Amino acid sequence: MQKNTHDAAMLAEPDVGAASMDAWRKRDLEVLWHPCTQMREHPHTLPLLPIERGEGPWLIGRDGRRYLDAVSSWWTNLFGHAEPRLAAAISAQASTLEHVILAGCSHAPAVELAEQLLALAPREPGRAPLTKVFYADNGSAGVEVALKMAFHWFRNRGEERRTKFVALEGGYHGETLGALAVGDIPLYRRVYAPLLTEALFAPSPDAYLARPGQDAASRAEEAADALARLLDHHAGEVCALILEPLVQCAGGMRMHDPVYLKRVRELCDVHGIFLIADEIAVGFGRTGTLFACEQAGIAPDLLCLSKGLTGGTLPLSAVLATQELYDGFLDDSRERAFLHSHSYTGNPLACAAALATLRIFEEDDILVRNRATAARMAELAAPLSGHPHVADVRQRGMIVAFELTRHGQRDTPFDPAARVGLHAYRAALDRGVLLRPLGDTLYWMPPYCVDEEALVLMAETTAAVIDIALAEAGCA
Repeated sequence: MQKNTHDAAMLAEPDVGAASMDAWRKRDLEVLWHPCTQMREHPHTLPLLPIERGEGPWLIGRDGRRYLDAVSSWWTNLFGHAEPRLAAAISAQASTLEHVILAGCSHAPAVELAEQLLALAPREPGRAPLTKVFYADNGSAGVEVALKMAFHWFRNRGEERRTKFVALEGGYHGETLGALAVGDIPLYRRVYAPLLTEALFAPSPDAYLARPGQDAASRAEEAADALARLLDHHAGEVCALILEPLVQCAGGMRMHDPVYLKRVRELCDVHGIFLIADEIAVGFGRTGTLFACEQAGIAPDLLCLSKGLTGGTLPLSAVLATQELYDGFLDDSRERAFLHSHSYTGNPLACAAALATLRIFEEDDILVRNRATAARMAELAAPLSGHPHVADVRQRGMIVAFELTRHGQRDTPFDPAARVGLHAYRAALDRGVLLRPLGDTLYWMPPYCVDEEALVLMAETTAAVIDIALAEAGCA
C-alpha cells in the first residue's frame, strides 16, 4: 500500500496546544463521569480526547489534530460529521416546533417518519406487514418497549405462563435492566444479575465458533437445531425471542449466516412467539442492505431501530410492530393499554433529522455506494488474514473485524490482563485513527462518506498497531 501523506504530515506536527489540552482534560475529569469507562484509567492509561468539531469522517481535537472516526462514534454516524443537510433539517424544525407531548398530540415529522419507516421495513411474502410505530429515546429504551409489548400482549390474552424471553449467547441489547436481562456479555451483566429477570439463552450461530471443516451455514443450522430443542422444552412459556440479525456487535462483531434467521422465523411461528429483531446497530445500510433481515428474506414481529436512524445527530428510537400485536392492546380498560412513555417520545427535531437521513439514502444512492466501499474494505483487510496473531478476518457489508489471538489459534486467546486491545487503541490514536476494540477484536465501522485516503490510513494503521500492541503487551 502507498504511504499515506496525510498520516505522515500529521505525525510530523509539533504537539501544539498540549497545555490547553491538559487543562481541558482536568476540567472534564473534575465534573464528568464517562460511559463504559473505568474512570481510574483516565487520563493516563486511557487517553481522553477533547474534540472541538467534526468534518465528514474526521474528528478534530481542540489542539487541531485530526482523527479518523473508524467506529462512527459508537456506530451512529452514517454520512459524516456536520452533514449540512441534517443540520439544515434540524434548524428548520427548531424554528417551528421543538417539542410537544405525543400523548394526545401529533405533529407532521412523527407521522411522516412513521409512514416512511413502515414503507421501507422488511417484507416477507405471505406475512402481515409491520403497520405501527412506537417512538422512544434510544436503542436500549426501544428494546425495553419491544420486550414489554411482547409480554403484555400475552398477558392481555390471559396466557400468564408466557413470561420468558429467549436470547442468544454472546448477544447485547442495551444497558437498562430489561435489555440487560436479554444480553449475554458477563462484563456488563454480571454485577447486576440479582436485579435481572431470567432469560433463556440459546447457542449463538456465530460462524467463528464453527468446528474445523464446518462452514458458516452448517454452524447456523446446528445452532438453530439447538434453539428448536430449547423451545420445545419450554413450550408455552416463551413470549418472544430477541436477536441481532447477522452481526452480534458488542459481543465482538461475531457474524452468522442468514439461514439462521430463516430457521428462527419458522420456529417462532411454530411456537406462536414474537420475533424481535434488534437492528439498532446493523440497520440503515451497515450490512449491505437497508435492514439486515432482508438478506434472509424474513420480517420480524417487532423491529427495533436507533443509532443511524437520525444519521448520528440526535437520540431517537423506533419500534415497528404488526397490526396483530397493536390490536391486542385495544380495550376499554386502561390496564390493557400500553402505557409505556418517555418525555421526549417522537421529538420533532429528532424525527426531522431521521426524515433527512432517509432522504440522503435516496438522493445519494447510499446502498450502491456502500457496496463499492465494502468491496474496497475487503481488499484492504485481506492481507491481515495472514498475520500470525490474527485468527479471523470477517466482514458483513461495511463492518470488518479482526480477531487477535495467540499464534492465530482460535482456542488460545490472549490473557485479558495483557490488554492487547487497549494497546492497539492507544497506538491507533497516535496515528490519527479512532479505533475502539471490543476486547482483543479490532474492527472497522466507518461513516459511509469515508474516501480512499481514509480507508488506506485505516488499513495501514490497523496493520501497524497490531504489531505495536503485541510488543507492548509482551505477546509478540
